[in-house]
Amino acid sequence: MAKELAVVCGGGGFIGGHLAKHLLAEGKYRVRVVDIKPPQEWYQRFVEADNRVLDLRLREACDEAVEGASVVYNLAADMGGMGFIENNRALCMLSVLINTHLLLSAKAQNVTKYFYASSACVYAADKQTKSENPGLREQDAYPAMPEDGYGWEKLFCERMCRHFYEDFGLEVRVARFHNIYGPEGTYEGGREKAPAAVCRKVIEAKRSGKHEIEIWGDGHQTRSFTYIDDCVEGIERLMKSEFRDPINLGSTEMVTINELVRIVARIAGKRIRIKHVDGPQGVRGRNSDNDFCRSVLKWEPPTTLRLGLEPTYQWIEKQVRNARKLAKAPRKPVRARSGSAATARA
Repeated sequence: MAKELAVVCGGGGFIGGHLAKHLLAEGKYRVRVVDIKPPQEWYQRFVEADNRVLDLRLREACDEAVEGASVVYNLAADMGGMGFIENNRALCMLSVLINTHLLLSAKAQNVTKYFYASSACVYAADKQTKSENPGLREQDAYPAMPEDGYGWEKLFCERMCRHFYEDFGLEVRVARFHNIYGPEGTYEGGREKAPAAVCRKVIEAKRSGKHEIEIWGDGHQTRSFTYIDDCVEGIERLMKSEFRDPINLGSTEMVTINELVRIVARIAGKRIRIKHVDGPQGVRGRNSDNDFCRSVLKWEPPTTLRLGLEPTYQWIEKQVRNARKLAKAPRKPVRARSGSAATARA
């Protein structure tokens, strides 16, 4: 008897790549991985998966993506770190097309379970005005005042998932991610999250000998950061549960951004000076309240920030080192032959 099919949408991205890897290793499902990026730009690729390049903003692409699927994981979105979110609000909101069309396709295909990756950015801004945040409870998303653009898109999509269950019986699961980090993710280019950005900056400062990095704001803004392995574990526990309402998936280990820098500096074995500059900072304080998580899943993310940052730093350091070697390598001259692609382009 053939295994059921699980589809990971946004599987060429950071979280999606780790989830696809987990599902393949588990061996319970056949796995289809879908992303808009060309395969060479995927963070992780697996030959044993059914890999497809599709634009999930389009309904017909969503129909192809979920055809024959029993389980759908929607991690596809146009997003990035705080700098990207604050400067690309319309782009972030356009991701609503992805979830809308995937839900319609999942309903048409009689999908058994549908996972939606939401975000702590849905929480009301007036609950995050102080660095000493006691932890955001799931009910703190209302009255609604989410992060402009990205947060509104996530909150709207949560409601859509809820109503697809109420009106059509589609079993939905929704997790609000709190700053997921780890190896095999974005660490440069403007879309990286704070842990990866700090790791890269410390690596570059260490290499240059200046031992100074720039941080947006005074560095006293607080966050909690969740290691990728804990994120994947939480997704799978939620999918096996009967809980349909949005639930926090995050660590409760809240730190200031200055403290984040100090932890990375200790991993690097160097003293790092912080230069505070103007830049996007987001809310003043954000942390996860895990009462629901502990109650529903009988679990919460266990990985400490220091423990998770060590492999993250080592992986980014390796990428930076390899990129430097490639940049220094002499380029071999390319000779265009008659009828070759180079000649055709000319």
